[in-house]
Amino acid sequence: MLNNPQITQKDADGIRDKETYAIIGAAMTVHCELGCGFLEAIYQDALEKEFQRLSIPCAREVKLPVFYRGEQLKSYYQADFICFNSVIVELKALQRLSGTEEAQVINYLKASNLHRALLLNFGTKSLQHKRLVFNLRESAQSADVKS
Repeated sequence: MLNNPQITQKDADGIRDKETYAIIGAAMTVHCELGCGFLEAIYQDALEKEFQRLSIPCAREVKLPVFYRGEQLKSYYQADFICFNSVIVELKALQRLSGTEEAQVINYLKASNLHRALLLNFGTKSLQHKRLVFNLRESAQSADVKS
């Protein structure tokens, strides 16, 4: 499949992504303060307070519509946060991440038409974070269209 996201820590120009860097820093502060073992909702509450403290613009529990053959479904995805109006932030509190959580975030990117996401796992001794960038190149898009 051609529309796999690319995981990177820098943007296309090779410059550190300041927005995701700030979000990860906020999450590290929360993890250092609380440690692991709390429910995901506790980390959401704490991270929202840290975003406010750092003046990181965010919207919590954002509903993302899902379409099937051009028609909006009744069901929807719900992202934990969207920060800077452009970065999906999904929190987990698991002992171990599997491919399922990453696939969930990739689907959020597809549904939202946003290009950057962070998957943050507070359930381990050290904060785990994955930055996902969904970039479907123009040439790859044309390959999806059958002549």
